[in-house]
Amino acid sequence: MALPPILSQRLRLPVIASPLFIISGPDLVIAQCKAGIVGSFPSLNARPISQLDEWLARITEELADWDRKNPDRPSAPFAVNQIVHKTNNRLDEDVALCKKYKVPLVITSLGANPEMNAEIHSWGGVILHDVINDKFARKAIEKGADGLIPVAAGAGGHAGGLSPFALMQELRQWFDGPIALSGSIACGRSILAAQAMGADLAYVGSAFIATKEANAVQGYKDMIVESSGEDIVYSNLFTGVHGNYLRPSIERAGLDPNNLPEADPSKMNFGSGGNTEAKAWKDIWGCGQGIGVLKDIPSAGEFVDRLAAEYEAAKAELAAKTALTSGRRLETV
Repeated sequence: MALPPILSQRLRLPVIASPLFIISGPDLVIAQCKAGIVGSFPSLNARPISQLDEWLARITEELADWDRKNPDRPSAPFAVNQIVHKTNNRLDEDVALCKKYKVPLVITSLGANPEMNAEIHSWGGVILHDVINDKFARKAIEKGADGLIPVAAGAGGHAGGLSPFALMQELRQWFDGPIALSGSIACGRSILAAQAMGADLAYVGSAFIATKEANAVQGYKDMIVESSGEDIVYSNLFTGVHGNYLRPSIERAGLDPNNLPEADPSKMNFGSGGNTEAKAWKDIWGCGQGIGVLKDIPSAGEFVDRLAAEYEAAKAELAAKTALTSGRRLETV
């Protein structure tokens, strides 16, 4: 199944920048889209809801203005993330605002809603649903999602525990639609690897926290640059859902990362981390395992340029290896 035109014709790189709670706002999204990748943000980042209207107006207008002035390199589309969970009492209003601005891509999380999916399709929106296993993926497609975002082991924030190899193998046995793979992707070589595993796109999140436009405190950005994959802790303590977090931020909160208790999953609290005094996202910082390659804090555009150069270099290296292997086979015939 081919990618929808909005994802096949307007991207410089096969990348979606994931929606980062608190961190993704208009500045980051606009920079990502101008650089040629899908920029996204969670609708709940805009508080109060009137701010969501303002953000959507600004993003839509600034990207349209960019396209008029740069017809040779138009912006990539943007996406809004909707939390489809009973605790989100803003969902209907947020979707209505997305309809007002005809948001091209909607990323849905933590629940699949056929009625909401039908509403998004009514204005031509494309729906990508994030999942952590094959079971949830099948439910998402059955209920109207157009594509999947498998959140594999090592992804930042709420993440699954399956290897991307295992997850992609299972999904591609039955689903031939759009897939954006998430999990420790922070360099161009990993984007190519995601495609080799069967994904159409790479889903990149944590690396964008350490960019100039990200709405993150300087200490958070510095901690990412100073840390590596070994500094990531997987726990459900802070929100009731398993996720990956920076070890130094857990230690700073006075907790032992090696002895964190299990939380009650029935008491999920996505915004405040109600299972501890330390609040998820504000005090306990989410992050994926791929950060070991990040050594500075560039602008989002500079980081996308870097990804593009690494991606092209990886493709050239793979082509050379393939040619060499083919030559060796011919010699043995």
